[in-house]
Amino acid sequence: MRLTQFVCSKLKNFSNFPKEYIERSKKQVYWKTPSGVPNYLQRTVERKRFRYTTNRPWTGQFRQQNMPGTIRKKVFVTPVEEWSFFRGDRIEVLVGKDKGKQGIVTQVIPERNWVIVEGLNWHYRTVGGEEGFPGVLIKSESPLDVTKDVRLVDPSDLQGTDFEWRYTEEGEKVRVSARSGRIIPIPETNNQTHDFKTPNAYIEREKDTPGAVVGEITFQPKLATFEMDIMEEMGIVEERTPKKSYWY
Repeated sequence: MRLTQFVCSKLKNFSNFPKEYIERSKKQVYWKTPSGVPNYLQRTVERKRFRYTTNRPWTGQFRQQNMPGTIRKKVFVTPVEEWSFFRGDRIEVLVGKDKGKQGIVTQVIPERNWVIVEGLNWHYRTVGGEEGFPGVLIKSESPLDVTKDVRLVDPSDLQGTDFEWRYTEEGEKVRVSARSGRIIPIPETNNQTHDFKTPNAYIEREKDTPGAVVGEITFQPKLATFEMDIMEEMGIVEERTPKKSYWY
């Protein structure tokens, strides 16, 4: 489970939210050492285990499913050494009523090794039911396990295939079909977020730092202390003679 969490931390969230915001959204603190009391060690008692579902950690539905005090059955997840399925991938279903069919991945839930495929592995569920009203029947896609339920499609012949990660001559890491040797590119859809379709098409806003400013190199490393840098910037000349020092 720790390996899975490590791999998940390397993935780009569709939310485009900072990692600190996502962690703060799902945090549940039960007790914390009061601030301003130096004679006590700083300790925090908080929830460590969460039940991950198709609702992402920054949503209200996720918090409802993990309300403080609720105990959910532990789910064992097979660790995935390197995540290899992305939004926009064409995959082939290997199990269920849609076995042999192909579809496009619309959502990934790496915490559970899940992907959701558009229009496949779906079921009907009732929502909004109450006394005097039966509710509304809606169509919902169920998640599929990437370790055993799906496989990628080879772009050369549109057939399911196994694959492996390799490096190109330029040093780029790519997915390669084990059958044909064809590169399976990562879809551009994987770069889309709620804010923009592609990074190049994003329009800078008033509070955004311009890319030219971010890429500007302003730090020049040199053998000088912080005090020396301040003196140089302010034009201060050291005229004092340091005392003789001894090393033992």
